[in-house]
Amino acid sequence: MIGCNHKSRVIHNVDVNNQKVDYFTNNGFGNAVAIVQHPAGVYHKGITYVAYQGPLEDPYVASYNHTTKEWKGPFKAGVSQMGKNPNRKKKIDNHGKPAILIDDADYIHIAFGGHGGTPEDGKNPLGNHHYGKNLHAVSKKPLDISEWETLDNISLFGTYSQFVKMDNGDIYLFYRHGAHRSDWVYQKSIDNGVTFKAPVSFLKHKRRTNIEAEDSWYPWVSKGNGDDIIVAFDYHICRDNKNTQDARGHIPERHNVYYMVFNTKTGVWKNVKNESLKMPLTKETADKKTLVSAIPDDWTFQGITDVDPNGNPHVCILVGPDVGEDRSGPKRMQHFRWDGEVWLKSKNKALPRGNGDIDVKSSKEVSIYLESETSEGIGEISRWDSFNGGMSFKKGTVFLRRNNASFVISTLIDNPHPDARIIVGEKESGTDYRKMYLLGDNGAIKRSKSEAEILKY
Repeated sequence: MIGCNHKSRVIHNVDVNNQKVDYFTNNGFGNAVAIVQHPAGVYHKGITYVAYQGPLEDPYVASYNHTTKEWKGPFKAGVSQMGKNPNRKKKIDNHGKPAILIDDADYIHIAFGGHGGTPEDGKNPLGNHHYGKNLHAVSKKPLDISEWETLDNISLFGTYSQFVKMDNGDIYLFYRHGAHRSDWVYQKSIDNGVTFKAPVSFLKHKRRTNIEAEDSWYPWVSKGNGDDIIVAFDYHICRDNKNTQDARGHIPERHNVYYMVFNTKTGVWKNVKNESLKMPLTKETADKKTLVSAIPDDWTFQGITDVDPNGNPHVCILVGPDVGEDRSGPKRMQHFRWDGEVWLKSKNKALPRGNGDIDVKSSKEVSIYLESETSEGIGEISRWDSFNGGMSFKKGTVFLRRNNASFVISTLIDNPHPDARIIVGEKESGTDYRKMYLLGDNGAIKRSKSEAEILKY
């Protein structure tokens, strides 16, 4: 069992001075949440559960009861193998942020802590090594976030964990099986996460023959309609360091955007035209069968996707010159939708630069949740709405505004309550920590200041 750092914290939103704040904790660490590791939150039986990266890159979980207005946590839910070496060149790795899921028996699961494993963990049969261990922790009791146990039932060579639960209760854990030069895989559980089947590759890494580089990928997976899992992804050309001619060595150069569907009932992968795909997918087949848009010159970053009730997908991706992992350089969201015959690119001139998630309500109603910065230097978390299938967007609700703020944002919470749709971290100036917010249609869910301020600077 892995113990927690804090005693059980049940909060009734009052303290001695009845002072409330709009963040639920201040111990978010580094890039505490992100779009790629998801979901970071789930709403279940009246309670929203949130997971994020806390001190020393360990995973933390908190919960909010929408009926009683009570907060619990945060509790440390596991111990990451990363974040413990003060001599490491890269101080905060950020690749092992937790993804969260609740199974059909009401046990809570998180996957966390990996960036490809190390040679000491043995040979990686599907890629290369880097750092940390991919771990799986489960609550010791149903719907109880106070005590956790780490299980040895998934591959240690994982990073970028993404959970999907199907309507029949089957659990899929998607991740990259190692560092950059590795396959992307999934592991399936049919017994509420007690056991997982062996990793199955669906995106193939392989050596290029025309240049000194390897094919690599960055997918984003989510539940579609019925038995479908939908995937948006971009291509990472992993150049040999000696040939990058860049002081950074390896550079996160990505191009293009792709889309495909996995029917979990039949086990068949298909493209948007319902053509079967041979798996694991190679770059050649991806270009021929799954391409949404070729983007050869600008760089891409973080695809996202959702489908309308008829199964027609919408795909978004950030595009701009050199938009690498350090988030430098201008980048703007591009939106594409499938009209049944071709991919249509939206004009999107109104959308600000920033990262986020998409929610497709109907063939006409589309919303994008974004973190962005205004021309006046004001950080915003806002929703941009379209009522014409994504051809144009207008700013709708503004959930949070801060002067000179630096935000990180999660994906949309699974099955969200209207008051708790998304998790956001705001960097505390001069520190590696972030204030963490739970935002919904009425703004931030508040908390007692004495309970939210775990850390004292």
